[in-house]
Amino acid sequence: MKRKLSAPSGWDRTLFHQVAARRWPAAEPVLPRLSRSANHGLLWFGVAAGIAVVGGRPGRRAALRGVGSLALASATVNTIGKGAVRRARPLVEAVPVIRRLRNQPVTTSFPSGHSASAAAFAVGVALESPRWGAVVAPVAWSVAFSRIYTGVHYPSDVLVGAAIGAGAAFAVRGLVPARRDGVPAVQPRADAPALAEGRGLYVVVNAASGPPMLLSPPAERLRAALPQASVTERTEDDDLAGLLEKAARQAAEHGGALGVHGGDGTVNLAAAVAVRHGVPLAAFPGGTYNHFTLDLGIETVEDAAGAVMAGTAVAVDVARFTSLDEAGADPVPFLNTFSIGAYPELVRYRERWARRTGSWPAGVLAAVHVLRTTRPVEAVINGRRRPIWLLFAGNGAYRGVGLAPVRRRDPADGLLDVRIVDGGPFARTRLLAAALTGALAHSPVYSAALLRRLRVSGLGAGAHLAYDGEVAPAPTELLLDKVNEALVVYRPLAR
Repeated sequence: MKRKLSAPSGWDRTLFHQVAARRWPAAEPVLPRLSRSANHGLLWFGVAAGIAVVGGRPGRRAALRGVGSLALASATVNTIGKGAVRRARPLVEAVPVIRRLRNQPVTTSFPSGHSASAAAFAVGVALESPRWGAVVAPVAWSVAFSRIYTGVHYPSDVLVGAAIGAGAAFAVRGLVPARRDGVPAVQPRADAPALAEGRGLYVVVNAASGPPMLLSPPAERLRAALPQASVTERTEDDDLAGLLEKAARQAAEHGGALGVHGGDGTVNLAAAVAVRHGVPLAAFPGGTYNHFTLDLGIETVEDAAGAVMAGTAVAVDVARFTSLDEAGADPVPFLNTFSIGAYPELVRYRERWARRTGSWPAGVLAAVHVLRTTRPVEAVINGRRRPIWLLFAGNGAYRGVGLAPVRRRDPADGLLDVRIVDGGPFARTRLLAAALTGALAHSPVYSAALLRRLRVSGLGAGAHLAYDGEVAPAPTELLLDKVNEALVVYRPLAR
């Protein structure tokens, strides 16, 4: 037996009829079309694509957060909201014919799915980028109002739908914090020269890093932001380490700084050169992920350029691992993360397939392959032998519980964030269950600690390690430790 449709309250009907009776000449050619364009979220997908193209990396994050919020809001309205209150649609005869939609909706009226999607997208975008949120907000408001204007929803349908949408955006932020929520901590300030228009800055651009930039090549963008800087472009045929060494020597001779444009692996190599020559580092984000620069609040070339000209810099820790297989081995530095186990295998397969499929599809395929085929790695950790799926070590304490987190607030805290997933019986099943139930921190197969040093031994032949996106064969025994505040890097301090 079907449930009887409910009726709106008196104020709802009164306000609806007041909107219907009022003439809105300027809105007649706009709002019905806008309302139709938002069917199935098509309007918002188009807006998201535009923001992603025009807004660079911050725009892509804002667009992705908006679409994710919209998806959650739409699912909530369609699976729970529409069935909870079965309200009949308004009588369309009260609305002038010129306003009515050609295809009238057939679902129940409460709440408004269009309003939920509009609010979710706008709030989601605003949580990541207030600037883009301000651009999207008037469009979202217009879509929500158009549902009353065209006679397909009562005002309370729209208000509740918008509230659900906003709630969905905040729920997504709770699961995946916005970049602006992780405001970098104030690391120890360090002395670095203020280089007017980049004079004294020697930059190496690794053209092989990151996605291709056809509209704004990185070297041109750097020269526009810092016209007096010396910019060298490195191609695949050039020796990146050699170019960085030459640039660092020139920076030391002229009392300037070393600059690098590239991904985390490139920045890691440049950091080691900068420390060796005793010069500050200007890191310009140019890779696929750019974890190091983003953790310092550097999102664009212009952010780093502003810090170089202002002379604002901080000191950060440099983590490192040292092979103990032979005496006198040089430590290998890393700025972000180090891992043994499943993650290095994932990186290896992702890099192998990325040229054919692209970075994101290759990452998905590699993750599926590794989960199906990888076996635990035997290792002795601080004197105890154990099978492990993953050993993760971060340069500084990372936020939240997780197997391989990517965000931190203070790369100068003197600590290694060590997380281990054991490889005992049914470890994968238990780990998945713990992750799904939110009990990962209490899972017996997961452990975490903040340490200053860690010794790992007993690694067998064929084991690999990964650091800052680079993969290398693992020695049978190694030591992880840190050099506190070893690197001076430019960073905009006023956010």
